[in-house]
Amino acid sequence: MTSSPAGSRTGVLATVSAHTAPYPVVVMDADGRVVDLNGAAGALLPAACPGRTLPSPAWLAGAGSAAHPRPVTGAVGHRYFSAHPSAVAGGATAWWLVEETDHRSAVRELEAERGRTQFLTEASTALLASLNLDRCMEVTARLATEHLADAALVIAPTATGKLPVVLCDHRGTVSHDAVAVAPDAMPGLSEALRGFPPVPSRWIDPASAPDWAVPEGFGAVGSLAITPLPGHGVPAGALILLRRAQQAAFTDAEETLAGLFAARAGAAMSAARLYAEQNTISDILMRELLPPTLRQVEGVEFAGGYRPSGNTERVGGDFYDVHPPGDDCPETLAVLGDVAGKGLEAAVLTGKIRNTLHALLPLAGDHAGLLRLLNNAMRTSHHTRFATLVLASVHREERDVVLRLTSAGHPAPLIVRRDGSVEEADTGGTLIGVMPTITSRTSRVRLAPGETCLLYTDGVTEARGGPLGDTFFGEQRLKRAAAECAGMPAQAVVERIQMLTSQWIGGGRHDDIAVMAITAPRGAHLSAVDGRTRGRYTA
Repeated sequence: MTSSPAGSRTGVLATVSAHTAPYPVVVMDADGRVVDLNGAAGALLPAACPGRTLPSPAWLAGAGSAAHPRPVTGAVGHRYFSAHPSAVAGGATAWWLVEETDHRSAVRELEAERGRTQFLTEASTALLASLNLDRCMEVTARLATEHLADAALVIAPTATGKLPVVLCDHRGTVSHDAVAVAPDAMPGLSEALRGFPPVPSRWIDPASAPDWAVPEGFGAVGSLAITPLPGHGVPAGALILLRRAQQAAFTDAEETLAGLFAARAGAAMSAARLYAEQNTISDILMRELLPPTLRQVEGVEFAGGYRPSGNTERVGGDFYDVHPPGDDCPETLAVLGDVAGKGLEAAVLTGKIRNTLHALLPLAGDHAGLLRLLNNAMRTSHHTRFATLVLASVHREERDVVLRLTSAGHPAPLIVRRDGSVEEADTGGTLIGVMPTITSRTSRVRLAPGETCLLYTDGVTEARGGPLGDTFFGEQRLKRAAAECAGMPAQAVVERIQMLTSQWIGGGRHDDIAVMAITAPRGAHLSAVDGRTRGRYTA
């Protein structure tokens, strides 16, 4: 114990058993003067002297003169303590000092770790919100600038001579650029783009940062960190972090956090790049599977409409095609068909059927022979699905349009006359891809100007809906709808049938639906020269 007047020690520290206390203990009276202190307090507070006011620390000296002392906390040098009061005899107060340096350090580290975890969680959410590569690079650069550095650059690998760069400057402005430089021109960048572990920032000279990597108005670069963006199997790019000269250098903990963030950003960028590649491939293949846009061919109007069974699908098992006449086939060949099944698998088979029919165009004059060859091709493939279709060979004779129609297990086409009457074409046959031999019957039809041949799949007649939601649209309802289309152009006929079918279905489920109209054009209407007699239509 530190020496003190005998009267002041009597019944003070002995009363609170502070002689053997493991904590520093200081006894102060109501005026803030030190009454006594143990050895631990003397070592901690060498300026404390019994009988005098405690000179420091101020937070403890002020607490000693309070009327109702309460626990206080504060620093003593580089250490941190909490002081807890205990009343003793004579109105004095004993202050027990408990060191909390390690505890506060642990609390600060825990709070920092919570902040890092929250940042990484928010970053993951933001990065996974888009499958667009440019958007992912922008989000990566912006988040890195907000949380890790004063400016950030995201660089994607490329097979060309220019590096795609997204930069977020110290003002938060994001810009895109393509830099025609070699990665070796910047220390650590080449290694990062190849997926090697990052070079510690203390090994990189900030002055080596090239002009294209420093935002305009940024000033001198004080510290520089480059970390790879790991992807799925191959590197997704590199992340460059810049701090100004007046900012502190990157610590090991900050570089570790940057690496954790880069892992999430790289995974998001890699997923976006993979999605873009797959989407490009899908678009290329989809263009071959989607029904074509039809137009007038050799003076005959063709129009088609298609609706897949699923709202999220673009292709299915229904298809149609129109092949213009050529050297081997003087007539236009129109085909409409339906493959068993739905979705992409059925669409793949429709693509094979369409390609086979295209190869067999020189034989299009013989419908029966063409169907036999197609049947053989389908039966020798690994597919177990079957198909129905109808062939229509079309040519003009003066103003009329002549068709040869052959059905292979498909609903017979409807002939819509100018007077509103509707007939079924006299054609039929067996479906394709099941039996070793097939039969078919061809019908010859002549269309006068304004008349239409309507080809459709069973998705129209078997569409369920109506007032009760479970009634077929049916052939009779289709014929009445077709009769209302008398004299309409081909495109208007298709749109009318599609509209009525969609209204009937409502929000219910349905099969693939395909419709094709072949119309003999009415020609352009010419007014009479004298303005009084009737005009005429020209082909």
